[in-house]
Amino acid sequence: MRFEKVAIIGLGLLGGSIGLAVQEHLPGLATSGFDADPAVRERARELGLCQTIADDPAEAVHDADLVILCVPVGAMGAAAEALAPGLRPDAVISDVGSSKQSIAAALSAVLPDHLVIPAHPVAGTEQSGPDAGFASLFHQRWCIITPPDGAPQDKVDDLAEFWKALGSTVEIMDAEHHDMVLAVTSHIPHLIAYTIVGTASDLEEVTRGEVIKYSAGGFRDFTRIAASDPTMWRDVFLNNKDAVLEMMDRFLTDLAMMREAIKAGDGDLMFDQFSKTRAIRRRIIELGQDDARPDFGRSHDEVGKED
Repeated sequence: MRFEKVAIIGLGLLGGSIGLAVQEHLPGLATSGFDADPAVRERARELGLCQTIADDPAEAVHDADLVILCVPVGAMGAAAEALAPGLRPDAVISDVGSSKQSIAAALSAVLPDHLVIPAHPVAGTEQSGPDAGFASLFHQRWCIITPPDGAPQDKVDDLAEFWKALGSTVEIMDAEHHDMVLAVTSHIPHLIAYTIVGTASDLEEVTRGEVIKYSAGGFRDFTRIAASDPTMWRDVFLNNKDAVLEMMDRFLTDLAMMREAIKAGDGDLMFDQFSKTRAIRRRIIELGQDDARPDFGRSHDEVGKED
């Protein structure tokens, strides 16, 4: 590991998890952190998320050769501007955001003389805040790195080695392609979850209490996704809107097809579609991206607590 000090800006789920993972897997790498919320900074100190927690972003990045921004997508530019006075000229600037083209543009505009290599660890939970972090969050999860044209290969390799050390499998991808892939695998599913849970809670014929009381497994898992950080996801949709809108149009076309199949009683079409999606689910399990056990491997006690 050629990095000597990593500064983590934003100490919620992802930032906190990076700090804990570095201390567990890369104990020789110094860590510093900053969060714009004083209460979060204090809690981060109590939890030991980083070796030092600064009260100023420029102070946090002092002497850091790797800086990772773990703030909402819409706040990347402002966060970069605040830390800029403390940056080393040779520092690598990266992030964990879910929309790579907009983040690359925002960071490069604010830090034109610094090397920006965006990254996206495809990992997380519905929890947020400094208490949500844990060191194993990135184990057996993808981290997609989207280096700009002309980025020094040795720096890209260094960032890849950093994420591999935290347990991730690294993929190098073009930023535009990343945004399209994530629009269909992450962004649209979240949008559907937010929408269907909202629809259920607004039904006049069904009380909100009944929706909660009689939630079946499918709806319950939608509510887990829909409990994700609203600020983060608002910014994701606004900053990846072209890819999200394209995937939404495709989804609405397919949904209309299924509506017509139900209306016409076309069981063969439905069966064929459901068979295809079942095969995809099996492939995801084969790749180790989920657990095939009932209730996703949760114990009955855990399921009862969640209900």
